[in-house]
Amino acid sequence: MATMATTTLTSSLSSNPKSSFFEPKPTSFHGRPVISRITATKSTSQPTISMSLNPPPYDFQSFKFQPIKESIVSREMTRRYMTDMITYADTDVVIVGAGSAGLSCAYELSKNPSIHVAIIEQSVSPGGGAWLGGQLFSAMVVRKPAHLFLDELGVSYDEQEDYVVIKHAALFTSTIMSRLLARPNVKLFNAVAAEDLIVKGGRVVGVVTNWALVSMNHDTQSCMDPNVMEAKVVVSSCGHDGPFGATGVKRLKTIGMIDSVPGMKALDMNTAEDAIVRLTREIVPGMIVTGMEVAEIDGAPRMGPTFGAMMISGQKAAHLALKALGRNNAIDGTCGVGREEPELVLASAGTEEIVDA
Repeated sequence: MATMATTTLTSSLSSNPKSSFFEPKPTSFHGRPVISRITATKSTSQPTISMSLNPPPYDFQSFKFQPIKESIVSREMTRRYMTDMITYADTDVVIVGAGSAGLSCAYELSKNPSIHVAIIEQSVSPGGGAWLGGQLFSAMVVRKPAHLFLDELGVSYDEQEDYVVIKHAALFTSTIMSRLLARPNVKLFNAVAAEDLIVKGGRVVGVVTNWALVSMNHDTQSCMDPNVMEAKVVVSSCGHDGPFGATGVKRLKTIGMIDSVPGMKALDMNTAEDAIVRLTREIVPGMIVTGMEVAEIDGAPRMGPTFGAMMISGQKAAHLALKALGRNNAIDGTCGVGREEPELVLASAGTEEIVDA
């Protein structure tokens, strides 16, 4: 886990209880502290930020791109994407839904370079609801001890006693995506919808896919048959109910593999987050549910704008997938014991390297 520098900022609180809400409270910041306007007006010595403005290695006045044929651009995009489709037509794990739970699951799985992970996301923009903290607010609240996952990712936060606050949810989402998608054993297929499951002998063995825009317009055009992606394990992280949400468990119900999908109960953060992590599981052979889809299938309370359960549920789903693949995992307590394959581990200062187990 990366070593994070900690700076403690303290200030005196007003004795007037009516104004205490507006006063800065003692907090610990991990990473570079962000000084608010209120703190700045009270501080006699402020840290300064030194920025080095190095000129770019080219001349803006006479800038010119290298020449290229338009057909080369088209071929590069098409060839590489089709190669990915061929590579991941039969893969180890398919994750349906690239929200905070799905991304956390994929990140955890991708630490093992021998496991190939395909992520299916119906939106052009992955991340689900994790781009904002809640409503149209930007801060993301994460209850402890899920902050340990943020430490591993190297995401800065404001530390409170029982929770932490990331200054903008997009900081978490962009960080985990940049680290995850750089890995060679992961492919994100965004703007792709999972229309159905592949089921053989009572076991889920893959997903049926189509371009998301086609899936949304089946009634407006002639028949457009789907594609398929086989997998040893399918992780469903479609989120709570909605146009595409909870589609995995709803499909299990319609084909008779589960009895009911009662939907989420009313909000109760303290009950909901623990329940989502606890109930993350292999719901039928070959298919694991994670994130808010767990609340849908179990009638658990909704959790509102807190995100720790999404991260830890995704991590748990990854280790359930490792168990299903016969690999060492945290569920059986076999992580780090007798590994035969190299794994990606987090080195100091947030860098990654492949080491032999």
